[in-house]
Amino acid sequence: MKKFRYSILGLLCTVMLTLLNSCKKYLDEQPVSAFSTEAAFSNVNTATSAVLGIYARLAGDSGYGIRLSMYYTVDADDFVGPASNASPDNDRRDIARYQATAQNAQIEAPFENLYTGIERANICIKYIPQMAAYTSGSASDQAALKRLYGEALTLRAQFYFELMRNWGDVPAQWEPSADQPTLNITRTDQKVIYDRILNDLLTAESLVPWRTEVVRDERITKGAVKGLRARIALFRGGYLLNTSTGQVDRTSDYQKYYQITRDECNDLLQRRDQHTLNSSFQNLFKNYVDAHTLDPTGEIMFEVAMAGGSGIADSKLGYYDGPRSVNGSTSLGNSSITAVPTYFYAFDQNDVRRDVTICPYFFNFDGTKTLQRLIGLPSGKFRRDWITNPSIPVNSASQYFGINWPILRFADVLLMYAEADNELNSGPSAAAISALREVRLRGFNGDATKIGTIPTDKTGFFTALANERLFEFGGEGIRKFDLIRWNLFNSTLTATRANLTAMFNKQAPYNNLPQTMTYQNAQQTINYGSSLYAPSPSTVPTGYTRVNWVSSLTTTYITSVAQYFKPGHSEVLPIPQPSIDANPLLTQNFGY
Repeated sequence: MKKFRYSILGLLCTVMLTLLNSCKKYLDEQPVSAFSTEAAFSNVNTATSAVLGIYARLAGDSGYGIRLSMYYTVDADDFVGPASNASPDNDRRDIARYQATAQNAQIEAPFENLYTGIERANICIKYIPQMAAYTSGSASDQAALKRLYGEALTLRAQFYFELMRNWGDVPAQWEPSADQPTLNITRTDQKVIYDRILNDLLTAESLVPWRTEVVRDERITKGAVKGLRARIALFRGGYLLNTSTGQVDRTSDYQKYYQITRDECNDLLQRRDQHTLNSSFQNLFKNYVDAHTLDPTGEIMFEVAMAGGSGIADSKLGYYDGPRSVNGSTSLGNSSITAVPTYFYAFDQNDVRRDVTICPYFFNFDGTKTLQRLIGLPSGKFRRDWITNPSIPVNSASQYFGINWPILRFADVLLMYAEADNELNSGPSAAAISALREVRLRGFNGDATKIGTIPTDKTGFFTALANERLFEFGGEGIRKFDLIRWNLFNSTLTATRANLTAMFNKQAPYNNLPQTMTYQNAQQTINYGSSLYAPSPSTVPTGYTRVNWVSSLTTTYITSVAQYFKPGHSEVLPIPQPSIDANPLLTQNFGY
């Protein structure tokens, strides 16, 4: 059972919430009094509470509970956000369609929340090393405080990383607000921020323990730091949007960042005793993530602890994005993130990841399942009917299920290693091919006869690698940002709409797909009455129901996918207007 996810609320005592509380607007933190800091950093226990206060900013509606994980990660070629009956709606639908404005109601709170996390981290980063026990305490106290310091550095890096991939250049502050002569500061070139946090993470690596050296919970350990450093280096070496000019490019020294990625991932590949792949892709989500249980293999290297049943510290995973629970006219859940039809058919039919990543059904109160249309298949890794320990009653109107958000998995380490190695060597080494093959083999339940041949040339291997990341990480908020850092987002969206049009027009390679599907009535599993890869039969077997499948696709749907995306502009969100109003030196992103 998990420990941290339930203890966090108890450890965030009233004094710490008062001490580290953020005010309404961007970076508007109240100074911390000498008495308060002395109390907060008087011993290991209170310092731990302070660092857990940083962790708390990862969770909840304004963190990875819904907005950062599900509002900001669509539309792409894997999943799309909710359709809108009225456009614009100045809400989540506009964000999905790349039509958001600076006044959008869903942008301000996450932006401010990330800076609240940074402010809390800055306080801990300043005061923890000043504690007497940091250098002269017992061995256990020194180890605990060094770990806390490393965690604070890592969490600050994650907050800045999230700010940059959503907003580009942002103001950077590295000291507590009380130490700043003014809170009106200009934006910092994101390349400068990237370099700073990469150095911070290198420091943090030496401070935090390996996973097996401490009691297991969701706190950051060495593998997570190294994996995050590898990921952030890939983004620093990737294509970045100049938020002043709208130009997209990457620096000429980009390969040195790929080298950081390869080195960090190679270190982790040598420590398979700490982190490795779970043998079952489905079990990873059904038996661990959705079962409120930590994966014993350590594949999930860093996850956001969710708990409490409210928007402050919990998540709407399984409610906003999974299948609905239905009883007649009663429908519980949103199912607002749905698979692009071409994504469903991009999977090999033998790839078990498809039916984990994409859920084909809604489930009824009696446990039976109802097949959905092809354009309405919800994302499937977080499902309320998979949730156990405890289970969620099918008739529960709750929106918060305590499901953790996985930020980093070991599968990503394998694929990041393969990507960096391919780029640095002008083609993949045997080790890079092996890393990609390991991920792919798991996707086919270990059947090597079905995984095909992995290309050995640089271009072919990159294409295979990019596809493997698409199949492996669907619904985990990764694909959109991969495409942006590769500078392939616009071309991929264009190709996706072209493929959808071909599917709509019954053209190759979609010309033999079924226009309708049949499934067996009143069953607890979806039993198809016809093939997903052959034309529909003319009759419906007794005891089966017909559902529109490819025929559910419309020209309106095709047009709506990332409808208002503009290259050199929409790769980032607008800076929220209240933050600009609070800081006259803060400028708006290009084109907004």
